[in-house]
Amino acid sequence: MITPAAHAAETDLSDRSVDRRANYARWLAGRDCTACWCASGDRDYEIKAHWLAQKRAEEQAAAEEWSDQFGMPPLEGTQRAVAWAIRCRHQLVSAAYITLVVEGTTSEVEWEAVEDLIRQVSNAGWWLDQRDVDPADLPELLEAASGADQPTENPHF
Repeated sequence: MITPAAHAAETDLSDRSVDRRANYARWLAGRDCTACWCASGDRDYEIKAHWLAQKRAEEQAAAEEWSDQFGMPPLEGTQRAVAWAIRCRHQLVSAAYITLVVEGTTSEVEWEAVEDLIRQVSNAGWWLDQRDVDPADLPELLEAASGADQPTENPHF
């Protein structure tokens, strides 16, 4: 049998009933051999991994630019946690601004008070913990954390 990659692959069809062999052989002829199929999966994985790394780098650059533009303080934690938390903070604060100010009833003056609370939270772990919350809840969460932003007991953050 010849597969699209022009590899010859032998397949035992004796375990199939006679009336199903032709259709199965036709189906097999339209598929890559096992080695080619596995290799294409590795290529897809490499392509996806490269795409994801590029997307994360773009998100990181945008988040750092946003942090500089709006005077956000540096975050504290491990290098890996800080990088991720910067993206999480950017995404959450941007979504909260849209939800509360653009689409909601929060005024720009009220939002400035929220921004002041945002600047008080410098623990990367806190931002990572909040990454999946409803953006409308951000002011309430910041109020709860603003006192001292209780540091996490996890030494990795």
